[in-house]
Amino acid sequence: MGTWDIGHFDNDTAADFGGGLDDAPSDKREALLRDALTAVTRTGREEYLDSEEAVVAVAAAALIAAQCPGGAPVTTPYGPDEPLPPLDPELRGLAVSALDRVVGENSELPGLWAGAGAGEQWAAGVTGLRKVLAEAVV
Repeated sequence: MGTWDIGHFDNDTAADFGGGLDDAPSDKREALLRDALTAVTRTGREEYLDSEEAVVAVAAAALIAAQCPGGAPVTTPYGPDEPLPPLDPELRGLAVSALDRVVGENSELPGLWAGAGAGEQWAAGVTGLRKVLAEAVV
């Protein structure tokens, strides 16, 4: 995975996901977000979670959080260019569960960030997303 910064879309895999959302018909974008989150939440806590799935789930969570009260807009050029339609609020809880899995045991991504010397900074960004999403769960 090519990574150039700490942002949620600042790696090849998440940037490709953002481009894929632009390529998808508007009525299919929500399903792509749900699929990204479900791919992470369906893995058991004892199963290894690959960083490729994890970065896509974090990117999807960032897009969902952007539609929540207090959520930061996704303004990076590596995210989708096309605005997302209003998303089902039910996705917020799924995004919280996915983020919990991404930062949990047997997940590759926290170790990669720790090894790069940016583990705390990365975790703070994910924690911020989780907070916005959890506060907006209906």
